[in-house]
Amino acid sequence: MKPYILAIALIFSGFCQAQNEIGGELAKVYEIWRNSIVGRDARTWQQVTAPHRRAEVRNRILSEKLQFPSAIFDLPAPPPSLKGLRLLQAKVNGRTAKASYFGEVDFGVGGDPSQNLLVLSFVRGSSSWLYDRADFVNLTALKEVRGELAKGDLSYLEGVPEARPSGVVPPTPILVNPATTIAKVYVFSPGREVQVQVNKVSRHRFANAKEAETVIGGARIGLNEIQYSVRQMEGGTGKEAMTIRVYLMSEVDGLKPIKAFEYQVLENEAVKPFDTGTFVLDAETSAKLSRR
Repeated sequence: MKPYILAIALIFSGFCQAQNEIGGELAKVYEIWRNSIVGRDARTWQQVTAPHRRAEVRNRILSEKLQFPSAIFDLPAPPPSLKGLRLLQAKVNGRTAKASYFGEVDFGVGGDPSQNLLVLSFVRGSSSWLYDRADFVNLTALKEVRGELAKGDLSYLEGVPEARPSGVVPPTPILVNPATTIAKVYVFSPGREVQVQVNKVSRHRFANAKEAETVIGGARIGLNEIQYSVRQMEGGTGKEAMTIRVYLMSEVDGLKPIKAFEYQVLENEAVKPFDTGTFVLDAETSAKLSRR
């Protein structure tokens, strides 16, 4: 074997070994985290979950007036196991890492799982990697990509933002108190990116969306502030209808949510790129919406 061929072979071998080592380390952390969810082990969950993710989960649970930490484990299905999945690549960037898996990702909801992409995110703690989140990439409409990944061609991953560690550890949000009144932000934004902030605490981003998210901290008794920005996305016409709403959610059977705030644009109407708004919640309305 010629010297330069030997050098290339050694570099490739070293790369594969490093991939296997970091991949194995990340897989172990994920399995410990998954077992903590399945076993309803709050102590272990705290130990292996990234600080910012722990705070976000806690804040969301308290903002929905659920019990923390028990509500952590009340999931519709257990997190998928890595058993039977193939590690495609493991990447590290500073204190962040990603592990991308391909195979039959099984969420335990019945039916036959199909071959898709599962990307796990981690951040580096003081002495070990900590689990952050999972991104599921559905490849149902990308049969060619499935074939490429099955053959070991990873070129598709280069265009998947979720598969690239950013190198930036997300900041840990401030901890909120249990909500007095549950609130949700609803956005309908075809062709647009909308960012909403409620009471300077609850931040939300919607891209080409029709969905709702829980307001962190809930709605306050008294004045509630809203800030929002709107940006046209690639492929959008700038003429689409759009809606931003904040709902006060009812905990009482038969009592519908109350629309507390609305910014609505009809088709072909001009959109304000940035604006603010407010709504007031009185104690009587809050009490009416709360479970007695």
